[in-house]
Amino acid sequence: MRKIKLLLMMDNRIKMLLLESYIYLAWARILKLFPFSKVAPTLGENMIETSTHVESAHRKTLAEISQAIHTMSKYTFWESECLVKAIAALKMLEKRKIESTLYLGTAKDENGKLIAHAWLRSGPFYVTGAAGRERFTVVSIFARNV
Repeated sequence: MRKIKLLLMMDNRIKMLLLESYIYLAWARILKLFPFSKVAPTLGENMIETSTHVESAHRKTLAEISQAIHTMSKYTFWESECLVKAIAALKMLEKRKIESTLYLGTAKDENGKLIAHAWLRSGPFYVTGAAGRERFTVVSIFARNV
């Protein structure tokens, strides 16, 4: 009940951002059903990075999108882990004409099993997947220039 009250008291712009992030999380989850070779071309230019500079006007937008993705991923009834979050955020930034770079990395867990992680960067700001990214070796990069 407390969370519903909190939602109702939020600014309408934030409510719309949360709804948009939920929709993009659903879209990204659907994309995971397809072979990655079919999805990859929609993610941007392969093995190219965008600038680490960010326009100061975009800082607030980046923080809001990051928070919206993080918040709404907790309320999806489907799996919304790193790749789903990164693709959803990438699409939200693309809509706002803000460039970003999607990173895919691999590592071995404590049992020696191969694990993967995805994260999204725009300028110097990590929009999704920042935690633990340093453990992973980058195997692919996708730059979304606008």
